Amino acid sequence: MESKNQLVIMEEEPEISKSKKIKGEKKEYKLMSYDELPEYMKENEYIRDHYRAEWPMKHALLSLFSWHNETLNVWTHLLGFIAFLGLTFMHLSRHVPEVADFLGHLTWSIHASTVENVSSNLGNFFEEAASLIKLPDSTTSSEWPEAAEAARWPFFVFLGGSMFCLLSSSACHLLCCHSHRLNLFLLRMDYVGIAVMIVASFFPPIYYVFQCDPHWQVTYLVAISAMGFVTVFTLLSPQLSTGEFRAYRALLFSGMGFFGFVPAVHAIVVNWGEPRRNVTLAYEAAMAASYLTGTIFYVTRVPERWKPGRFDIAGHSHQIFHLFVIAGAAAHYGAAVVFLQWRDHVRCAVGPSL
Repeated sequence: MESKNQLVIMEEEPEISKSKKIKGEKKEYKLMSYDELPEYMKENEYIRDHYRAEWPMKHALLSLFSWHNETLNVWTHLLGFIAFLGLTFMHLSRHVPEVADFLGHLTWSIHASTVENVSSNLGNFFEEAASLIKLPDSTTSSEWPEAAEAARWPFFVFLGGSMFCLLSSSACHLLCCHSHRLNLFLLRMDYVGIAVMIVASFFPPIYYVFQCDPHWQVTYLVAISAMGFVTVFTLLSPQLSTGEFRAYRALLFSGMGFFGFVPAVHAIVVNWGEPRRNVTLAYEAAMAASYLTGTIFYVTRVPERWKPGRFDIAGHSHQIFHLFVIAGAAAHYGAAVVFLQWRDHVRCAVGPSL
């Protein structure tokens, strides 16, 4: 009896050791096709391959440095975030002495100065562009009494909103392959980031243009903030995060953007004779054209719709959409710089109300 039991145990040992070996093996996480994806990740049927799905957090993070169909989506907005972060540090160091002192005492101040130089060059580009397209101004700055420096917080609200949008978008595209729960959370944060960026973009123009008319200033800022809140609340629904409601989401965000025509027309009428009006209009027109064009690519899913599978890695609509978002944000930054510089030199009681 004992010998039989021993025999059974001996026969089971290979199975036990085999199971241990299988358990100890490292699982390989490979890219998969659209048809292999879990249902919650099937968002664009025209992107046929190179998907990541159900990857551990470590693998998802490391995929930042590998090729898949989200690589360029991640990097386009990550680089945009870094650029706006550099611009933020540049303006903080110029206008907030404590920040300049802090940066000067950091051990990595050499690297910080490199970022400062790059962002400074980008900032100077917009300032020089403004001087090139600005119409002749019959009123020189010397004719204006020296004004106190304008408040900087609306300008930093825009920079902060842009960075939040770009970073949340980048994180979403990088980590949404981890799990269903994280996928849903990151998609919501991505939409929140877009709404925050749109609302934040209204702050510099409305605050500086209507600084001499607090009634309209508060009215417009409260209105766009309320629209942003309603949009975010609406998009928190899990059903609205699916590809089926892509056009609906675009309509919500476009509605927020088109609201800008109301204060824009108001500002144009009030400041008809102000040459700087044409500078800011040029920038804002470029911004609107960029966002509108990007939205068209986002909704139509062109060009991958024409040749499914051809643009899986590079050239599909969402990557193009990202590039137009960055272009629009850069154009609006140029306008915000003009608004800020103008308000630094113009007092409400003396000059035109741009």
